[in-house]
Amino acid sequence: MASPSAPAPITVVLADDESLVRSGFKLLLDLEDGITVVGEATNGAEAVEQARALRPDVVVMDIRMPKLDGIQATAQIAQTRGLEQVRVLILTTYDTDEHVFDALQAGASGFLLKDAGPAELLHAIRVIAAGQALLAPRITRRLIGQFTAQRRAAQVGEDRLAVLTERERQVLALVGRGLNNDEIGGELFLSPATARTHVSRAMAKLGARDRAQLVVIAYQTGLVDR
Repeated sequence: MASPSAPAPITVVLADDESLVRSGFKLLLDLEDGITVVGEATNGAEAVEQARALRPDVVVMDIRMPKLDGIQATAQIAQTRGLEQVRVLILTTYDTDEHVFDALQAGASGFLLKDAGPAELLHAIRVIAAGQALLAPRITRRLIGQFTAQRRAAQVGEDRLAVLTERERQVLALVGRGLNNDEIGGELFLSPATARTHVSRAMAKLGARDRAQLVVIAYQTGLVDR
């Protein structure tokens, strides 16, 4: 009997204008089984080009870059047909950077501080590549809550949640609190598979790219507060 083939490695593009940062990340990732760096970019425009040409699983994107910043680059990747499976992990220097919220709205799947340790970076890449959102840390939820609360008044209008069933609203609220499918199932007495189905339906109805955008919507609409 033939042995099962190994899973394909997670492919990564590193986008940062600091060569030392890119070199350090590349050295770390190249030593890790199951992760392969397939491209590097020194600015946002190059990051978009690399994403289109290489279609990596994850783009590790610095939020502040020349020519095209990380937010604009993330938005272009998220809006490009054929790149729906490309996830963006935003790197930022400060955990209070309001641009992180804009990046999440643009389509990023989460963010990580640039001084995070190797284990945190590897974990983040794997979480993002698996289609999850790196939004569980309390600081992230506080950040989203802070800026959505400031902007909510300007976004009052059509009730975005009207398209959801009551169960989907409950699931969305729990996604907003950072719960995964297993935890949502436990809260609502559902199987993880059923919880996943409700999450997918909420994403489709709300036009959300991934769970990260569901979290943003949960705060914007007031379904979840700080």
